[in-house]
Amino acid sequence: MLSLQSKVTTANGVEIPRLGLGVYQTPPGRTTQRAVKYALSIGYLHVDTASLYGNKEDVGIALRESGLGRDEFFITTKVWKYKIPLLSSFVNLTL
Repeated sequence: MLSLQSKVTTANGVEIPRLGLGVYQTPPGRTTQRAVKYALSIGYLHVDTASLYGNKEDVGIALRESGLGRDEFFITTKVWKYKIPLLSSFVNLTL
């Protein structure tokens, strides 16, 4: 049965939660921050976002304020095909 504790192992041996909070269409600002904080408080350890959503800064604020160590949660994002040539700078900007 799928649960917040369900994980999948990546090719390099890291276990990542199968379920994550998606923040697509979550308005930027306090709404996103509160949603992420609440999700973390009930056990989500994976947040899925994208720069296109316009709320990644608020995701970052909530994660920093959560008190969790960076090695305790996962963030997934998308790289649009037109940004592939700029991948390394895109990754650094997102982090």
